[in-house]
Amino acid sequence: MNAYAVNNRASFDYELLETFETGIELTGHEVKSVKMNRADMKSAHVIVRGGEAFMLGLTIHSFQPKNAPENYDEERIKKLLLTKKEIGQIASKLHEGLTVIPVKLYNKGAFIKVQIALARGKKKYDKRETIKNREVDRKIHRKEY
Repeated sequence: MNAYAVNNRASFDYELLETFETGIELTGHEVKSVKMNRADMKSAHVIVRGGEAFMLGLTIHSFQPKNAPENYDEERIKKLLLTKKEIGQIASKLHEGLTVIPVKLYNKGAFIKVQIALARGKKKYDKRETIKNREVDRKIHRKEY
């Protein structure tokens, strides 16, 4: 399994509650770009509309900018491939005030998969606690504590 893009801010800004593995609908040009690590998940998020899940904000840069298709849109809306049962679970949790965010874009065999997570936003004091714990762990590993 090779990770092509990781949302590093996801675990810092959100408390990840439940994860799902999904497929993603990409064009051939986008697949090649993703495999060349040209994807960016910084502002990506997932919405559920009409019984389908879509990812917005995932930027896939062209692997050859001068040879890209004429109508190529780097930030087009991409459909996620989930079962109806999974979409139902996610939609019911969204009404409870949770958010769905993509965590990682990776390959599984010949397929490109996206790991999405149901998440609850962290408050400012939770983020400070995370930073404090990270610093303590660093000191322990350096044996300075």
